[in-house]
Amino acid sequence: MKYLSEPVARLIEEFAKLPGIGPKTAQRLAFFILNAPHQVAKDLAHALVEVREKVKYCSNCGNLTEVDPCRICDDPSRKQHIICIVEQARDVIAIEKTGSFDGLYHVLQGVLNPMEGIKAEDLNIKKLLERLQHNKIEEVILATNSSVEGDATALYLYRLLSPLGVKVTRLAHGLPVGADLEYTDEYTLSKALQGRRSMDS
Repeated sequence: MKYLSEPVARLIEEFAKLPGIGPKTAQRLAFFILNAPHQVAKDLAHALVEVREKVKYCSNCGNLTEVDPCRICDDPSRKQHIICIVEQARDVIAIEKTGSFDGLYHVLQGVLNPMEGIKAEDLNIKKLLERLQHNKIEEVILATNSSVEGDATALYLYRLLSPLGVKVTRLAHGLPVGADLEYTDEYTLSKALQGRRSMDS
């Protein structure tokens, strides 16, 4: 990009590193920042620095939070005997939007993926086992995505957890195969939660 000034070219390159942002979108974002009031750029920069400095993983469930434990884990009004296991923190947001679940969560921070070298020990499973050991958990809902990796992770967790005497269920397959929870509408996700089934069926 020899025809662009170095700072503009660098900004476009940085935007292009973001997921789902192609070269043209990166260029549009960069020129939006350039043409916007100076305060817009300052606010964006401040928000980026603040999120990196203040947001961390909840030591209990692995969700993203600025307080530890997170607000969901610390909420006594939520059902303490049921845990919904999800792949990523953004899946918590998707389920919370449905208003259909009032239990606790556990975020794996990934899925089993041998092709990418992601093994069970790379996921947030050890803490899950500690939670099951020290709390009276009656049901675990496996809410991994309906994908090859998500299904493999759910099966692995089912085999790991079922001998512990806890009821293990899986979201109903009203969810489209290959769909991410993050992009599933609230109604479909709500119905999947209501129609969850036992993993041994």
